[in-house]
Parts: sequence; structure tokens; C-alpha cells
Amino acid sequence: MKFNKITDKRPEALKDHHMPKSYDISLKAYGGGGTAKSLNPKPKKLKHQSMMGFEAQYKNIIDYIVRITYQIWEEKNIGYIYDTYSKDCRVWDEFGLQSGSEKIVADTVHTNNAFPDIRLFADEVIWAGDENASFHTSHRTIITGTNTGFSKFSKPTGKKVRLFCIANCVAKNNEIYYENVVYDTAGLIKQLGLDLNQVAKQLVDEGIAGPYAPHFKNSKPKRNITQLKPISFDIPDKIKNVREFVHAVYDTIWNRRNFSAINKAYSSNVEFEGSTGRKFKGVLQLRKFIISMLASFPDLALSIEDLYWMGNTKDGYLVSVRWGGVGTHKGNSSYGQPTNREVYLWGITQWEIKNNKIIKEWTGFNELAILMQILGEKK
Repeated sequence: MKFNKITDKRPEALKDHHMPKSYDISLKAYGGGGTAKSLNPKPKKLKHQSMMGFEAQYKNIIDYIVRITYQIWEEKNIGYIYDTYSKDCRVWDEFGLQSGSEKIVADTVHTNNAFPDIRLFADEVIWAGDENASFHTSHRTIITGTNTGFSKFSKPTGKKVRLFCIANCVAKNNEIYYENVVYDTAGLIKQLGLDLNQVAKQLVDEGIAGPYAPHFKNSKPKRNITQLKPISFDIPDKIKNVREFVHAVYDTIWNRRNFSAINKAYSSNVEFEGSTGRKFKGVLQLRKFIISMLASFPDLALSIEDLYWMGNTKDGYLVSVRWGGVGTHKGNSSYGQPTNREVYLWGITQWEIKNNKIIKEWTGFNELAILMQILGEKK
């Protein structure tokens, strides 16, 4: 598999000093933060933040993200996208790179047609950055609706759906100019009562052929089989540096296959929510999920493509990790019998950390696109 050569202008990664050290600016000001509730678009008290170039009505970056989402989706002012997304914005989703605000408007109209009663409930927003380096936000939402219109998957089914989504946006001067968004599309298809494999094959037959993931930039996403042993990192008892902790967790558990380290990084009763309706509690179930993915793609190695966080040792941390990888489908699994096809995998993970342990994880990844790559005809 060759990496796609599409030009993908991306913002520079944030430095440690760009990470907020407190929760003074957070979703909690709206009564949100893990509560999945519809938000009042004009809260009474918010901490002000310097936001050069943004509309004066917005007090801080959380205020901006929450209220533009409210206006676009709740008030149905879809045209507000023209004011809050740059004309040449880049948006990566499960089907590849979507370019330009006009495409975002068209996709939003399509979704509203398929689900006229669609609602978006804010679950969490993790942010970092500033007006100079750009604001980075990882916005987790719960989406509900009834499929009474035509979707890209089928005619109306009348089914009610509920799924989660994580949208990582980068904004400057009142415009989002780069975004990576992961919907639980596979879970949506199953809730519509459709056959997931059949839909994946149908989409490929209709000509949707990727690129299925961003061009990996920050590290090598493919596992190198050499005489050198995979690097082993100690997962610290106390988190002194969040960046080092995150890299240690991914490199030790996913890339070195040290599954015993799960007990050191995660609380014993960790809560997990993931793509295709995965929802479980405890390290045993988490270990089962990780091993199942690596059994399906034995040469998979995950690379961290974007990382930021907020918080401190006392109050804990909220962390957003965008990751990617390339793996070969060599194992029997929920993805079917081995096809020996190489596929792109990418996703966004959010962690809540308390007392130096991950207590909650949300992981959305491109599961429908994985099936499309496995089931599609070889070129």
C-alpha cells in the first residue's frame, strides 16, 4: 500500500506550554462535561479568554465550539458554516479528505435530511493552544435522531439511533481550518438494521475508494520487523509529564504487546466506550479488545499523530490522542477470514485520568473504512 499524495496542509503540533493547567475554561461552565445534555447557548458566567480575530460574542474557545455547534445543528443555521469554517478547510472523516466549506455544508444538509430530528448533545470538550498557535479542540458529542429520510446507506428505515462522535478541530480567526472527525458510522449502520458488510461492499462498488486515513506525518505507522527489539518504556507510578505517559502507554501496550502494563496504566474498573457500540468496564475487557485488534492485524503498530491535554496532578487530566497505523489483515476475527490485505486504521481517543490512572476511555476509529478496505476488490 502506498500513502496517498494528496496535499494535506496541517497545523503544527502544540508544545507542552500550550496546555491549560486548570479547568477554569471548561464544559462544566455550561453544566456539561460527561453529562451529555443539550446546552444553553448563552450561559451567564464564563471566564474570558483572549481570542483575537474571533467574534466578540464568544468569551472563550469552549464558548465558541459549543455555540457554533448549537447554531448549526440545533437552530438549523447550517449556513453559519460559511462563517466558522475557512473556504479551503480540510476535514478528514471515515471516507477520506473533504475539502472546502461548501462540501461541509452539503454533508450537513444531507445528514439533516436523513435525520430531520437530529440532536447533538455535548459530552466533553478538551482544548489547548491560543490565538497565535491556533486553538485545538476535541469535542465529544452524543448524536440522536430518527432515520426518516434517505441516507447515503439506504432508503428511510424509521429506526432511532444513538451514537457518539469525536471531532478534533483547529481554529484561528473565527474559522475552523482543519478537522479530524470520527463518527461511529459502523454502529449507526447496525442501528439502522442494515448488514454492515453488505453496506461496506456497496460503498466500495459505488466508487468510494479513500484515501482512508490522513497521511501519517509524525512517526512511522507501520511495524518494522527487524532484529531490534521493540522499545520498552516504563509506565510511571506518578505522571510527571503527560506526553511521556501517553507515548509510554501506546508503545508499551500496543506496540511491544506488553498487556500486563494495562493494569499499571488503567484503573481496575476503567470504563470504555468505543466504535460499533462497544461499551464495557474493567481491565479484563479492555485487554480482550486490544488483543482482538492485534490478532486481526498482527503487524499493526500505532503512532501518535496529535496529542494535547488539560489539567494538573491534583485535579486530574483530560487527554486527546489522535493515532494512526497500517496493518495487514492476517487473523480470523469479526472482520472475517484473513484476506492478507493491508489497511489504514486511524482514530481519536480521549482519556480521563485521576490519581495517575486512566479511569475512562472513549475511542472512535474508522471501523467501516477498515471493512471497506478488506472487502473491496483488489486493484
